[in-house]
Amino acid sequence: MISAKLWAPALTACALATSIALVGCSKDPKDAQQAGASQQTPPTEVGVIVAQPQNVEQSVELSGRTTAFEISEVRPQTSGIILKRLFAEGSYVREGQALYELDARSNRATFDNAKAALLQQEANLSTLRTKLNRYQQLVSSNAVAKQDYDDLVGQVKVAEAQVAAARAQVKNAEVDLGYSTIRSPISGQTNRSTVTAGALVTANQTEPLVTIQRLDPIYVDINQSSSELLRLRQQLSKGSLDSSNNTRVKLKLEDGSDYPIEGRLAFSDASVNPDTGTVTIRAVFPNPNHLLLPGMFANAQIVQGVIPNAMLVPQIAVTRTPTGQAMAMIVNDKGVVEPRQITTVGIQGQDWIVTEGLKTGEKVIVDGIAKVKAEQKVVAKPYQPKAAAPQAPTTDAKKTEAGAKTEQKATSNA
Repeated sequence: MISAKLWAPALTACALATSIALVGCSKDPKDAQQAGASQQTPPTEVGVIVAQPQNVEQSVELSGRTTAFEISEVRPQTSGIILKRLFAEGSYVREGQALYELDARSNRATFDNAKAALLQQEANLSTLRTKLNRYQQLVSSNAVAKQDYDDLVGQVKVAEAQVAAARAQVKNAEVDLGYSTIRSPISGQTNRSTVTAGALVTANQTEPLVTIQRLDPIYVDINQSSSELLRLRQQLSKGSLDSSNNTRVKLKLEDGSDYPIEGRLAFSDASVNPDTGTVTIRAVFPNPNHLLLPGMFANAQIVQGVIPNAMLVPQIAVTRTPTGQAMAMIVNDKGVVEPRQITTVGIQGQDWIVTEGLKTGEKVIVDGIAKVKAEQKVVAKPYQPKAAAPQAPTTDAKKTEAGAKTEQKATSNA
């Protein structure tokens, strides 16, 4: 007799097969619909923004260096020995302020000699004029020859010219005497003096005595590529850019901080540098506290104009085709995804500036763009930017924490 234990598995298998067959033979359509519905995937949720037209400032960030507004290399205009320096190196001096005092004895002697020569010529002219007045009375009565009278008239004119020349010599000597005190031609900051008291200097020598730089205001020289300039000019010619207020410039310093005062464009070169392919743009900034010094590196943000009726789309919402065409995914009124070609003209912060391809009120997919495809049904929800992830502790912080734990463990063991 076969044991009941051997029959039990066989009976179980037969019952299971019978149940499956009955289910498979069921012809109820309601049961099939319920089974299909249970297997359908719910629509994907995506984060969207609503496209809204606005006036967007188009700006470009370019690197540059600061340059003094005025630079004066002070050189002597007369020769002599320096008696004293009259300013502190590195100090601020004003226009006309005395900087150096030269030994003026030689120039003063020249000046005095010129004055004496002038007095001599004036005395000679006075004598000739008195004599000419007498000859005028005598020539009418033929007491003096007409030739003698004409010769005296010529002598008076020569004497007048000699007096004029002597006066010019006096003025020249006076100017040279004034050059004995070397004065600042501009207001600005001085640097290190190249000479000290006792040094011999000569007129118009090659090496300057000191250099003075005017720092308020200050220039920032910026280089812009010719291709970027060409694109800007094309936008202006098409009328797609309003440049009525395109002279404003903002500055970011070497440490990443923003310069608190806004500058303006001073001029742009009329030609392209053939070696670098760039155009030099010069901006001028107020610098009352002398925070900016010549030679400093800075990034200048130049407002090129205002784009009317542009739209800002986050960069993560825009993809590129192999040919470089910008694309965005749109959720239409039926909740279906549509790919859309768009035209971008620049970046503002974390957004693309879009000028063509979007309509007012359209929903642009920002979050979940990698999970959807064209003609897919989705559920659109307002896009919420994700908060920045907390930074991991630095190596020093980890070492400090490990040291604290070791110390705590040692204390507890004690």
